[in-house]
Amino acid sequence: MTAVSGTGAEGGLGSPTATLDEVTKLVKRAGLMDLQPAYYVFKIIANLVLLAAAWTAFALLGDSWWQLAVAAFLALCFGQTDLIGHDAGHRQIFRTRKGSDLIGYFHGNLLTGVSFGWWVQHHTKHHNFPNHLSLDPDITRRQVIFDVKHRTKKTSTMARFIVRHQAWMFYVVIMLEGLRMHLSGYVAARLGAIKRHLVADLVLLTVHLVAYLAAVFLVLPPLKAVAFIVVHQALFGFYMGLLFAPNHKGLPVRDGDAEELDWLTRQVVTSRNILPNRVTDFFYGGLNYQIEHHLFPSMPRRNLRRSQPMIKEYLVGHGMPYVEVSLMRSYLDVSEYLGEVGDEVADLERTGRLQVGGT
Repeated sequence: MTAVSGTGAEGGLGSPTATLDEVTKLVKRAGLMDLQPAYYVFKIIANLVLLAAAWTAFALLGDSWWQLAVAAFLALCFGQTDLIGHDAGHRQIFRTRKGSDLIGYFHGNLLTGVSFGWWVQHHTKHHNFPNHLSLDPDITRRQVIFDVKHRTKKTSTMARFIVRHQAWMFYVVIMLEGLRMHLSGYVAARLGAIKRHLVADLVLLTVHLVAYLAAVFLVLPPLKAVAFIVVHQALFGFYMGLLFAPNHKGLPVRDGDAEELDWLTRQVVTSRNILPNRVTDFFYGGLNYQIEHHLFPSMPRRNLRRSQPMIKEYLVGHGMPYVEVSLMRSYLDVSEYLGEVGDEVADLERTGRLQVGGT
């Protein structure tokens, strides 16, 4: 990832003539910012059916090691449910805060145990500062590092091991993402970071937690219950990690107090699309159209596919970069970049220019 400090030649952008106003007029004129109530009614009902089917299979199967297959399916269902919460947080379903909160807290806190109040603040900051080494929470909360100067933040033996091998360890540590997301609401509440509906947020999170553990331990004996929880939460975390990893990792980063890039440039140069098809559209919930989503976060998911050719043509025609790669290439790009940073840290350690555990 090359650090970008502006829109000139140093950032590799030439002299682009694209403006946010112009591309916004294009998508609005095509009706792509209009709400899609029928689509979301179908999507929410279909997802609830899948989620209900998973829990019904769990109840009917009973004391069986085949429950681990149910755990894997339930991990997918949890991910899909949180994608609906994601859309609600961006007001893709309702433009009003009340309607968005209703959908968000139901799908996040109650159905999956992920705090909607925490997530909205966290994710809004990410959208404002994508790939900013100090301000993007999707970078600062990771166990891996995205720039060698951040090596001093990882001082424990395990943290240094992860950084040295982060090209592949990234895909191991994201299995903890589900657990970290479950805990984030409670941590944010303790730190005073949840500003709205704090009591409701914590009550719904706790209801989910109690109901989830009660269901698992009532149906399964202790060993199988623990195995079910481990598989379910690890795969849920892995799925969430896979959803977000290709979107920005391995693309230009920046740091410092000043925000030197305008909104359009900031979103485009730090985002990567995955070549679209119906399978990736479902699996990624529209996040495979990351450039379009970051430019227009409130665009309903269904319209991202329709907007993509139009936005791509406009950006490329006006001198902007547009990164779009295959699914496998996106993960390879992430691994290769993380490996380069890890190797640089290892080289500094070997040559004595980096004091382990210090500056």
